[in-house]
Amino acid sequence: MRYILILLTLVNIPALAQDLKTVKMDTVLMGSRFVFTAVSNNKEVAWEAIIAAKKEVIRIESLISSWDEDSETHRINVNGGIKPVKVSSELFQLISRCLKISKLSNGFFDISFASIDKVWDFDKDYKTLPSTERIAESVAKINFKNIILNKEESTVFLKEKGMKIGFGAIGKGYAANRAKAIMFNYKIESGVVNAGGDLISWGNKENEEPWSVGILDPFKKDEIKLWLNITNMAVVTSGDYEKFVMINGKRYGHIINPKTGWPTEGVRSVSIICPDAELADALATTVFCIGRKSGIALINELDGIECLVIDDSNQIYYSNKLEMNYLLNR
Repeated sequence: MRYILILLTLVNIPALAQDLKTVKMDTVLMGSRFVFTAVSNNKEVAWEAIIAAKKEVIRIESLISSWDEDSETHRINVNGGIKPVKVSSELFQLISRCLKISKLSNGFFDISFASIDKVWDFDKDYKTLPSTERIAESVAKINFKNIILNKEESTVFLKEKGMKIGFGAIGKGYAANRAKAIMFNYKIESGVVNAGGDLISWGNKENEEPWSVGILDPFKKDEIKLWLNITNMAVVTSGDYEKFVMINGKRYGHIINPKTGWPTEGVRSVSIICPDAELADALATTVFCIGRKSGIALINELDGIECLVIDDSNQIYYSNKLEMNYLLNR
């Protein structure tokens, strides 16, 4: 389970000549806190847009939920190793994009991570480590190359019995993108969707300034480490500082490397800044698992995407253009 902590600051200021107002809804969806923010000179339309965006997130959850027995995702999983499952174009395209990111990341992002046989429970007080053999077995069925897509038939087939897919590392980012698109269709030209920390913004605040996004200090709960100025951008942060266990004096965070089955080391927080919340969501997980040096090197090869990493010594590292383009000194 990923814990992503980002704080959005919305400054209450007098309305401008256009009489712009900020309208917000704070609710729980997909097991996380969602905040929909619309800036508009028509409060009624703003509320209609937010309500429509909320309905869209509920629809998406029913599509990608692996727990809902009526969902397409659940049907794919129960037919793993048995037969292909015909799915909607929407889900097929989402899985196709996931596989592209898996190839880009050499499998450090992998929706078949849902196949993991969990040997770590971060709600328990561990005294000893799981055996290396048990950990190796836990990731044996994780392999994105065994997710077989048939474009002509619009089918998805998991080659091995016991394989599963899940969208925990990309689903809220996709939902944020879709919610933004719905609100934009209602002519909401400035706003923010914060999907449990997977945040996407467009336009500016009602005072025409960019949105300010605070990145939490992973070593000091509820304190801001630094601020980013963004507009028409997504910010997604992945952190392992909320869930961890201490065994023999060593800290083990809850984010698991899909290659090894062991908790990742060396990184406490990864933030991705780019125009697409879905992509940012996936890349935050990717960089966390790859590690600081290789992760930032990967991001530096991608156009229009920036990265901020806080390591286990509380040092901050940036991709090439992040500090120049987004860092806000306060």
